Amino acid sequence: MRVADGTRPLAVFDIDGVLADVSHRLHFLDVHRWEKFFAAAHADPLLDEGAERLRAAQDACDVVYLTGRPERNRRLTESWLAECGLPTGPLFMRPDDDHRPARHVKREVLRGLARQREIAMILDDDPAVVRTLEADGWPVELATWLPHSSTLQDAQENQGRT
Repeated sequence: MRVADGTRPLAVFDIDGVLADVSHRLHFLDVHRWEKFFAAAHADPLLDEGAERLRAAQDACDVVYLTGRPERNRRLTESWLAECGLPTGPLFMRPDDDHRPARHVKREVLRGLARQREIAMILDDDPAVVRTLEADGWPVELATWLPHSSTLQDAQENQGRT
């Protein structure tokens, strides 16, 4: 996916744990029920802090989403964003058959985005993603308004599923 040419920099937002409160569906990860975990995403409450940060970023930046959700959940994700009154894209998702840790997937996508536009900020809730992107020199911030789950961390890092 290509980001429309523009002069404004990009603000890159993760979804789960930044905008979407996934805590009600984490129990599916304990038993590796991935499809149920993602299917329940339509009921995620919006995290006010993340939504406020996104709306503030829109003043100076074009917003894009970079999520570890698999591509097969695109329609559900876009519908959820629309229902929450948020822009529905551009939305960069993990290919369905890509099970690398989220930090590797996101690093690759960001490198591609940076060839097109300046990246002004990145907001993610995964400490491993944030550490990796910080080490690369990206302007990344750890979202802390939803306590990070070790279950979600395992899914992102060791199972490459979200």
